Amino acid sequence: MTVLSASGLTLSFGDEVIFRDVTFSVNEGDRLGIIGSNGAGKTSLFRVLLGEYEADAGSVFLAKELTVGHLSQNTALAARGDGTTLYSYILEAYADTLSLEERIAALEEELATEGDEGRIASLSSALEEAHRRYREAEGGAVRGRARSILQRMGFGESEIDRPISTLSGGQATRLVLSRLLLEEPDILLLDEPTNHLDATALAWLEEFLAAYKKTVIVISHDRYFLDRVTNKTLLLSRGEGRLFPGNYSKYRLLVAEEIASQTRRYREQQKEIARIEANIEFQRRCGQAHNFVTIRAKQKQLDRIDRVEKVKAPEKSIRLAFSGEASGEEVLTVRKLSFAYPGGVPLFSDLSFAVRRGEHLLFLGDNGCGKSTLLRLLVGQLDRTAGRIDFGYHVEIGYYDQENRRLSEDATVLDELAMTYPAMTNTELRSALARFLFDADDVTKRVGDLSGGERARLTLCKLILRSVNLLVLDEPTNHLDIASREALEEALEEFDGTILAVSHDRYFIDRVATRIIELSPSGAVDYPLSESENPYATYLALREASRAAETPTAAEATVTDEKAARREEYEARRREAAKKRNDEKKLAAARERVPVIEARLDAIKAELFGEAASDYLRAAELDREREALEEELLALYEIIL
Repeated sequence: MTVLSASGLTLSFGDEVIFRDVTFSVNEGDRLGIIGSNGAGKTSLFRVLLGEYEADAGSVFLAKELTVGHLSQNTALAARGDGTTLYSYILEAYADTLSLEERIAALEEELATEGDEGRIASLSSALEEAHRRYREAEGGAVRGRARSILQRMGFGESEIDRPISTLSGGQATRLVLSRLLLEEPDILLLDEPTNHLDATALAWLEEFLAAYKKTVIVISHDRYFLDRVTNKTLLLSRGEGRLFPGNYSKYRLLVAEEIASQTRRYREQQKEIARIEANIEFQRRCGQAHNFVTIRAKQKQLDRIDRVEKVKAPEKSIRLAFSGEASGEEVLTVRKLSFAYPGGVPLFSDLSFAVRRGEHLLFLGDNGCGKSTLLRLLVGQLDRTAGRIDFGYHVEIGYYDQENRRLSEDATVLDELAMTYPAMTNTELRSALARFLFDADDVTKRVGDLSGGERARLTLCKLILRSVNLLVLDEPTNHLDIASREALEEALEEFDGTILAVSHDRYFIDRVATRIIELSPSGAVDYPLSESENPYATYLALREASRAAETPTAAEATVTDEKAARREEYEARRREAAKKRNDEKKLAAARERVPVIEARLDAIKAELFGEAASDYLRAAELDREREALEEELLALYEIIL
């Protein structure tokens, strides 16, 4: 069944056509991936589908009574300055179910004091119906699900009571996505859902969406994610849309086959056209009457040919190449490196590794394990807590910051580059920027007004103009479209120097990594991958084998070295803080529950000496309830006192 379709959609802003005549349909259970370069109109298409933009032409069909959930790239949770916490925000996904709890409680309270038999029957019927609906909604499990999905998305137990107004942009996106997944709308529209997710959360999200029984439409530049989740691909390119069956890799295969076939047919047809035109020219030179008859016949043959179009050149992509003089063989040595922010627990301790010239070392691990912090330590932006960092002979570092913090917000694009390279001429600066798709109008833009993709391209442009032999890259593919990511990967594959990088892009890891170090609270694990054709898959296999082989021994169980002691101290502080929060919650709950129980005991006592005095069945039932409530009351008094 078709749940959503677009027919002939055209959208323009002023004289600029964003896309034209886009037509596609999505069936129930489909998982459609929308791809295209930055600025191709992917997010604008979402807004047309949602009714936020009105198309210049065309129509959108949405099946009746279907719910639609939307994740945008930019959330505005911080605007909710009402003290809403992560947990309470997530529970809003179950507002109907939780309202049933309130109704059940209200009905039970009213029943406890109601004396009219007719009214009691009516209330009992309503209570039974409310309980039935609550069971169907699996109301008893909603709080556990809410906590579980927060954990899956990288929010620890200690964070669930954190106000959402304090979240960063990336954290807010993860929170909104968490709630959307709990709501389970009929159609999920997800705009770059993998941004800000670590490998663990990504793997879980991929499994969730792959098994999702409803419809998913996702915009993403994450090729690995698209391969695992989608079964259809919509390409937006040059203002036009084309629908392909299959995931991203299938789309690439189909496009390659189509280009090869069209190129072959075009060349063959051009040869035939050239042969006919040569014949016509020969007949003209002969100049006899019968030759003109032949010329007309050949010309008609030419006119009847259904011309095969020449394959269009691919859309422009960034062009880059890194270069620099060779460093010494030993590039970097790190010994017993430790780091902790003031007043915080160590992010990592006793970290040691060495890097040789030509290695492509990727640091992986869950969000918050210290990967980006480690890179900032290596380039001297932070001071280490302990340990040593020693660089080898003639090492020239080029650093890419994922937040693009080293840009002057009020400068123009051209001025930003000129300030970094004052010796370059205006023509040289514009030429360099053109290689990164900044045209004559773009170079006068204010840096603070650039999109995430434009900021990433400007930072890369500043980087390639330096002579470097050690690249330190923190999430370099963030905000780049697929074509730009592939251009970057090709440049890094051809780079003669050394690479240290942090990335969650599995395609990037597969193309670049020759070695992986995984960081975790329990330490670091080094995985050499230099001979592997599929580095990421090899890393996963090695990690799985390593974890399976870990069998604690008696000696390991009694380890008391400094690392274990610090870890235990950290865990103890976490447990103590969690216990304190839990005790405070129990105390608040006990104070609320005690007057309710005391009031109920008074009501039971009144009924036992009143209406139930001659009804031994009712009296026995009330007596059992009284005993249970008195036991609960004693336990609550212990908490309060």
